[in-house]
Amino acid sequence: MKLVKPKKTKKFSVITLFPQIIEAYIKESLMHRAVRNKLISVHTVNLREFGEGVHRRVDDKPFGGGSGMVIMIDPVYKALTSISKKNIGKKRRIILFSTRGKRFTAQEAKRLLAYDELVFICGRYEGVDERVAEYLADEEISIGDFVLSGGELPALIVIEAISRYIPGFLGKSETLEENKGSFPTYTRPAKYAVPGKRKSWDVPEVLVSGNHARIAQWRKEQGNRNKSE
Repeated sequence: MKLVKPKKTKKFSVITLFPQIIEAYIKESLMHRAVRNKLISVHTVNLREFGEGVHRRVDDKPFGGGSGMVIMIDPVYKALTSISKKNIGKKRRIILFSTRGKRFTAQEAKRLLAYDELVFICGRYEGVDERVAEYLADEEISIGDFVLSGGELPALIVIEAISRYIPGFLGKSETLEENKGSFPTYTRPAKYAVPGKRKSWDVPEVLVSGNHARIAQWRKEQGNRNKSE
């Protein structure tokens, strides 16, 4: 996929009960530089601000009984409305994180790159009122077959994965290779002497041979082996 330098800043909006989680990671990661260079913008919307009553309640007991609390539709609707008023006419996609959603992959990251703005709805507690998925979200995404306490970590994963395809986000173009990390990597020392062991732990000979053709072939073989396992 040929990367084209964006004509405008890629915007990410995150609706969450814990905006500090998103903001702290952005500040301490590569995304901070991307924000500074106006390649991306990451805007957090505190769901609590749209809660009910003095205590800004955003959740309630599930109909039909059951344990835990469910995030109500009204605060989510109002949070989305607050974003919509600021960005009328943008090419936008609203995403809800869910274990039953479509599995997020590199191909999905490329697909979502086409949108001007992505809005992420981060659930908490026992989930979100199903009407959010039915009437407000454009799609549901899953980052894996496991359960987390909320959607903040998935949001950060998706934001970074997409941002990596924006020219200028990374320092070197070779780090964009999709098989990056699919083969083993080593660094100095070439031989590591372990106390109490006779045999050292060595780097494969091919990697210190200086033969670039052999190294490339070895990496290809290792990558193919890992994919088949």
